[in-house]
Amino acid sequence: MKQPVRAEAKGPDIVSRGRRGLLLFGTAGLAGCALGSDADHDGEHAPAAAPLSRPLRTAWVLGSGGPRGFVHVGVIKALEELQLQPDLIVGASVGALVGALCAAGQKAIDIERMALELQPWTLLRWQPIGDERFAGSAVADFVNEQLQNRRLQSLPVALACAAQRMSDGQVVGFTRGDTGLAVQASAAIEGQFAPVRIRGERYADADARMPLPVRLARVLGARRVLAVDASAHEDRAPPGARRYRESDLRKRAITQPDAALSDVLLHPDFGYWVSFSRDFRERAIESGYRATMARATSLKAMHAAA
Repeated sequence: MKQPVRAEAKGPDIVSRGRRGLLLFGTAGLAGCALGSDADHDGEHAPAAAPLSRPLRTAWVLGSGGPRGFVHVGVIKALEELQLQPDLIVGASVGALVGALCAAGQKAIDIERMALELQPWTLLRWQPIGDERFAGSAVADFVNEQLQNRRLQSLPVALACAAQRMSDGQVVGFTRGDTGLAVQASAAIEGQFAPVRIRGERYADADARMPLPVRLARVLGARRVLAVDASAHEDRAPPGARRYRESDLRKRAITQPDAALSDVLLHPDFGYWVSFSRDFRERAIESGYRATMARATSLKAMHAAA
């Protein structure tokens, strides 16, 4: 569904669930304190949703999923091995974080090492004021440090960070400005992590509207799309997961319209329950790798198409 305004697209609503209250690669502790986290970022380098002038034949869309986002690392590892490259990466929440590292040109082996060694609490800052317990400014700092403060428009591969504009629920794709701040906004889980105020508007995780932003990639001009769905396989949920069933089905309902618009869809299965153990991380990464390699022929054809 295309929109005649900037780089935006709409989707239905969904109830956020507790298991998503684990940011990016997860939360296990606390590092630092954030005061005044609702400050408005309106300077020259504040993130902005702007059209992309580069040719955009092929896009990789990396969906939200909290700790399930480790699967994206395995997908990128396989795509690199297949010597495939996108013209655009569109990421939501954890997908925006992994996507930023990939768009900046970091090798898959380095991203994997980082994913396995990262201490999640280093991405947290407690905020004593406000409705949310944590601020995500450490995420912005981490990303900018890794990218040596390169702006979105300066990355080797075009990157769009999907975030929900809270005033109207619109999903916006930040394509210019401060990369770390754009990732922070994309990963600001509503009710858990403070939204990010940019140019007078508050932005949060797009998971409640468009967890797999294929429509956003299409709006930006992508002709072919690989979509990586990091959500749970609700049809394989164990008996003890019944209380999560409604949320799973709601997320499936809002993911499906975007999944149907992709050219190649990957939805790796690495079990229903999540953790941040080394075993879980390795299992998720391996699942993403194997699911991608299993579609190698289709992926090569998609990337080679004129």
